[in-house]
Amino acid sequence: MAKGLKAIRTARGWSQDRLIHEMRRFAEQRLLDIASAASLKTYVSEWENGRRTITDRYAAILRPLLGATDAELRGEDETPEPQADGYADLLSRIDAAGSLSQSMVPAFLAQTELLRTMDRQMGAAGLVDQMNGHLAAMEEALTFAVLPGARRPIATALAGASTLAAWQALDAGAVDRAWRRYELAKKAAQEAESPLYLAHAMGEQAYVLADAGRPQLAVELVRDAQRTHPERQSPRLRAWLAAAEAELCAAVGGPEMELAARTALERATALLPDDGEVRDADMLSIFLNTGHLSRWRGNVLAKLGDASAMEELYASLRSADETFVRANSGIHCDLTQAHLARGELDEARTHLQKARLLANRTGSVRYRRCVELLTGRL
Repeated sequence: MAKGLKAIRTARGWSQDRLIHEMRRFAEQRLLDIASAASLKTYVSEWENGRRTITDRYAAILRPLLGATDAELRGEDETPEPQADGYADLLSRIDAAGSLSQSMVPAFLAQTELLRTMDRQMGAAGLVDQMNGHLAAMEEALTFAVLPGARRPIATALAGASTLAAWQALDAGAVDRAWRRYELAKKAAQEAESPLYLAHAMGEQAYVLADAGRPQLAVELVRDAQRTHPERQSPRLRAWLAAAEAELCAAVGGPEMELAARTALERATALLPDDGEVRDADMLSIFLNTGHLSRWRGNVLAKLGDASAMEELYASLRSADETFVRANSGIHCDLTQAHLARGELDEARTHLQKARLLANRTGSVRYRRCVELLTGRL
């Protein structure tokens, strides 16, 4: 139990005193009555060493602060609540799912879109409760929907939402939750008979492997995603998968993988539709236009130590959408790396500071780790 909170806190880079400060500020902003700083110091210590259970009252504060679930805070396994026995209860749930009007699926999609917008502007941490509730509602509807015609639209909505939830979990440092959410997304995509959502979930899941230190396996997974019914994948999705392959190949390193990365970048450029759109009408989970791809190309070239990365990254920074706060943190990380490769330490420090500020603003554990790795090189 103690291990959960401590691991999450330290992944965020917070001391116990910082956690207490953030808890009290959160409570003050919402007019909540909580213990004094001195008492919280004792509580946090006891929560982390297992001598005190985190109550629901304080868990409701810690979840949005740290982007964690109750089970993660308490170091417990995620287990579904037992369902009541009896045919009457089962039929009631089936009837409720059967009466799910067609208007509910667009409502699910609209909620996912709202959460996606909030995520890219403010970060994932504060959305953990909303996202868990959103997924639970769709899983409940899918579990008790009987006929394929009713199940497929719900499964499609669940696939998109689960992929978003998985990426949010990965950004918050909750690796196990991220992996499980991607598995849920893949199963939902298979139920929906949607190779687009299946391939996208596989492509994003590859980043979990890369972050865990298995970039070669990540490359294999993203390549397998590209072989998943390619004839039914949209051009924009195929371009996204090719760019992902390029980034993951660059992470592996070595002459063979460098060539593979450059080849994949060329393929992504050729595949991306020149239609002026940012998203695919058939799959709103993908954001990719020439500007985004330019930033991605700069990221890959920076990893390869290519001097041309600088031009790509500065062009991306100038055209960056300010609402993509977390992505902009990534651009500054890439520019830090590019300047370091040229021995330009002052410029590297400037971009590293900006990356740190944006990562802290969104609560991104993933980008904070990137910042820490780059800090060690300065």
